[in-house]
Amino acid sequence: MIQVGDTLPATTLMEYSEVEGDGCSIGPNPVDVAKAAAGKTIALFALPGAFTPTCSAKHVPGYVESADAFKAAGVDEIWCVSVNDAFVMGAWARDQKTGTKVRMLGDGDAAFAKATGLTLDLTGKGLGLRSNRYSMLVKDGKVATLNVEGPGKFEVSDAQTLLAQANA
Repeated sequence: MIQVGDTLPATTLMEYSEVEGDGCSIGPNPVDVAKAAAGKTIALFALPGAFTPTCSAKHVPGYVESADAFKAAGVDEIWCVSVNDAFVMGAWARDQKTGTKVRMLGDGDAAFAKATGLTLDLTGKGLGLRSNRYSMLVKDGKVATLNVEGPGKFEVSDAQTLLAQANA
């Protein structure tokens, strides 16, 4: 499992863009994790799935509501990573009204989840291999803090916990 001090895995996530800009075409665009994280402080949180109850009611809204506070704490970007395709993440971004506050990044084949060692096997529940619920503060591509939830829990990966760590 990825630890504090480790570098984020060299993987590619996918992001759905509805408008062209900054070299991004409309539609799914690859996001090279190493390049996108270089020189930035990122509040990254991951969760089992788009449109799932806890993720939609608590996890994403907390980060959207705290986006300005994260910026004030020196965080350049907030990333939400889920084992879903870019189209689903784009639809969920619209539903959650993330706008430019949270980048909704799809890990469609779970490559990022597998590389971090933070997978969650929900095969028996019809969801297959997913990401565990966690958050991390990433500085220049390296993990500065890591908060991994226990099974079925939502206690340490919330926006307020990571914001307190960003402010520390």
